[in-house]
Amino acid sequence: MSTNQNKVALVTGASRGIGAAIAERLGRDGFSVIVNYAGNASAAEGVVRRIEQAGGKAVIAQGDVSDAQAVRRLFDSAEAAAYGGVDVLVNNAGVMMLSPLADADDAHFTRQIDVNLKGTFNTLREAARRLRSGGRVVNFSTSVVGLKLETYGVYAATKAAVETLTAIMAKEMRGRGITVNAIAPGPTATDLFLNGKSDELVERMAKMNPLERLGTPEDIAAAVAFLAGPDGGWINGQTLRANGGMI
Repeated sequence: MSTNQNKVALVTGASRGIGAAIAERLGRDGFSVIVNYAGNASAAEGVVRRIEQAGGKAVIAQGDVSDAQAVRRLFDSAEAAAYGGVDVLVNNAGVMMLSPLADADDAHFTRQIDVNLKGTFNTLREAARRLRSGGRVVNFSTSVVGLKLETYGVYAATKAAVETLTAIMAKEMRGRGITVNAIAPGPTATDLFLNGKSDELVERMAKMNPLERLGTPEDIAAAVAFLAGPDGGWINGQTLRANGGMI
C-alpha cells in the first residue's frame, strides 16, 4: 500500500457502477482519490464516505467531461486546492445508447461522441500537459470493439477511437515515465447493464465467456488497479480486454 501513498488518482464518472468500484479500490490501495461526477452529487459523496470509512482519502469534484473548460477546472482544483496534482487519470465516464445504424438518432450519436470520445480527448489533453512524471492513464474501451455486436455501432466506434488515442498518447509521453493503457470490459453486472434486460438475456450474455458469468465492477477495478499500480509499470500502449475470455 505504501508505494501509492501521496499519489493522486482522478476517476471520471465515479459516482456509481464500475467508476465507484474503481475509486474505492484505488482508495484502498493508498491513492488519494478525486471522485468526479456529472450530476449525482449525493452518490459521489457516498463513494467518498466509503473510501474514508475504509481509511482512505477522497474528495468529490463535479464536472462534465464533454466540457473542455470543466475538465480544465478539474485539474486546476486538483493542483491548487485538493492534492497538488494528479498522478493517475482513469477515464471511466461514458454513455451507451444502442440502436441499429438505420434507426440511429442524431442526438444520441452526438451525445456518445461528446462524452465517450470528446470527453476522453479533453481529459487526455490536460493529462498530457499536466500529469506528474511516472504517472498512469487508464482509458475505457469495450470488448464490443472486438465482438462487433449489432446495435452497438456508434458506441463501439467511439471506443475504437479511444483505443487509437491510447496507443498514440503512449508514444507521445516518451521520456516522462507515463504509461497509457485501456481496459475493454465485457458484460459487467452493474445497474446500468442489468436495467431493462430480461433474465434470459442476462443469462445468455453471462454464458458468452468460458468462465460463464458476468464480470463484476470489482473485477474491472482490479484490472485498473494493476495498471495504475507499481506492478503494471511495464504495460504501455495496450488495450486489456477484461471479459472472462469472451474474445
